[in-house]
Amino acid sequence: MADKVKQLLAKPIQLADQVVKAADEATSNKQDCAELKSKTEKLAALLRQAARASAELYERPTRRIIDDTEQVLEKAFSLVFKCRANGLIKRVFTIIPAAAFRKMSSQLENSIGDVSWLLRVSASADDRGDEYLGLPPIAANEPILCLIWEQIAILFTGSLDDRSDAAANLVSLARDNDRYGKLIMEEGGVGPLLKLVKEGKLEGQENAAKAIGLLGRDPESVEHMIHSGVCTVFAKILKEGPMRVQAVVAWAVSELAANYPKCQDLFAQNNIIRLLVGHLAFETVQEHSKYTIASHKATSIHAVLVVANKTNNVHGNLIGNVNGDNNKMAVVDDDDRQNYSQFPHPLGNKTPNQMLNVVASTMAMKGGTTTTTATNQENGANLSNGYVNNNVKLNHHSQSPQQSLSHSGGSSNKGRELEDPATKTNMKKMAARALWHLAKGNAPICRSITESRALLCFAVLLEKGPEEVQTNSAMALMEITAVAEQDTELRRSAFKPNSPACKAVVDQLLKIIEMGDSDLLIPCIKSIGNLARTFRATETRMIAPLVKLLDEREDEISREASIALGKFACNDNYLHTDHSKAIISAGGAKHLIQLVYFANQNVQLPALILLSYIALHVPDSEELAKAEVLTVLEWASKQSYMTQDERIDPLLQEAKSRLELYQSRGSRGFH
Repeated sequence: MADKVKQLLAKPIQLADQVVKAADEATSNKQDCAELKSKTEKLAALLRQAARASAELYERPTRRIIDDTEQVLEKAFSLVFKCRANGLIKRVFTIIPAAAFRKMSSQLENSIGDVSWLLRVSASADDRGDEYLGLPPIAANEPILCLIWEQIAILFTGSLDDRSDAAANLVSLARDNDRYGKLIMEEGGVGPLLKLVKEGKLEGQENAAKAIGLLGRDPESVEHMIHSGVCTVFAKILKEGPMRVQAVVAWAVSELAANYPKCQDLFAQNNIIRLLVGHLAFETVQEHSKYTIASHKATSIHAVLVVANKTNNVHGNLIGNVNGDNNKMAVVDDDDRQNYSQFPHPLGNKTPNQMLNVVASTMAMKGGTTTTTATNQENGANLSNGYVNNNVKLNHHSQSPQQSLSHSGGSSNKGRELEDPATKTNMKKMAARALWHLAKGNAPICRSITESRALLCFAVLLEKGPEEVQTNSAMALMEITAVAEQDTELRRSAFKPNSPACKAVVDQLLKIIEMGDSDLLIPCIKSIGNLARTFRATETRMIAPLVKLLDEREDEISREASIALGKFACNDNYLHTDHSKAIISAGGAKHLIQLVYFANQNVQLPALILLSYIALHVPDSEELAKAEVLTVLEWASKQSYMTQDERIDPLLQEAKSRLELYQSRGSRGFH
């Protein structure tokens, strides 16, 4: 940078010397030229001082100020050069108004003020002392630019405390106005802020990380930060930094990911997913590394439970599988169209204590010798090593202190336990928020999250976490399940009906839906709807609570309940007939009729789609005939705004045809 600045300063210094020489040679307006010469000499001295201190100069204002100073000196040289005219005729025809000299004198004064300010603002804090910098003339029309320059210059040269204050000032500016944030970016503020995140004191790190998060308000800004190395810096902090700073960094990650989804994969490549899950799991679920069975796949206690439930000879089989040459364990895999009712849940009717006995006896046979593989640790692929159901958390009391440390959080728990509860809560809140935005629409990241302990953590936090932690956990689950709805592989691996983590999540989602009055209701309804294709034919407990919400006074809740139930009853769901019957049994028809007739359009359309699916799949239903659903569908088919939707019209016509076929024949028996 010093060489660039010297090159910038070379031309204005030469111009200043030419102005001085031309002023000495002036034959007219000598007094005015002498005044310009005096000011030019002062300006030249400052420019030479700047050249000697080029390594310390802050580049952005330097470029602006030197460019303006160069233009002023060019005009000054042109003016003074005219005063060298020889001969009477040239003097007569070279008349220079006095106002021109006054204007040029003022411009030289402004350039002197600008360069003086540049030297002061670029000086170290010790050299500057408590001197008030003021505003340079160049910033008269835009004083905020000068303030931004001053704060960024302090970030380059100030003490750690001064840099912390400067970062706090930039936070205030960026929060107040999007344009100020743009200026901070354009004036080179990102680099020194990232440096402060790495090197500063606690408060300085927090302020700098907060500023980074506020600056990333659009894709272009986030992309600039990515190129500046934000991923590496944030990963280092999430691994080793103080928890207060880690929480702010997690929030900043969520902001950048929300405003520029393309950066999701870059954060994942820097191991940030695993680090965030570790923070989420800290004091939420206990990790027991020796409970994990080493294999070529990330097998966990979940697989142990599945196998343990399948046979009375589980001990011998497990020993054979663990100690055998191939060191593999069979894992049951469900298909959307098969085995929906063949496999009982691994818990069956066992109590939590019985489940603990299964784990303990299985591990006792293995002698507690297996450990998590390094590869699994690195990839964040360890499935949950604890099981939470109905407030039960598995613990192994014989662990050594080393074994009880978290292997997924990136840093040991030593010191983290001493943090105050508010800091721990904030860390979980921000970790969940970051995972929410990182997971949105990204199947690889969702797969990484679900292969870790995160699902189990979300289930626990939904039940027992503080309000904001619950909210962010619910939003994260909503985004993960939305991706799983479209990704068959993710759906089958992460949300198998026989997965304890999946069951724990579903239990908590349903508990919130059954309550019916929580702020978490909307994301939980959406999550259950996204998982509609994972439930077995016998798993109907989620239908009745959703049907009940159709009668909700709030339109948004009724709409989301209709959409969720529509995913159970649609053609894409292999069990659409079973689910349609369950919806009818729960009294869904009468609620849907009310919505189709009287709700606003946002609710009418999903309600009509759901009613049409039910009529299509269960056309011979007595309940539908008694509710006169055919009449409702005929009325709807005559409403132009309903049939304009290309999804609705063919479905509506087909549903009407099916009802006419069955109910015209059987209606006599119904009345």
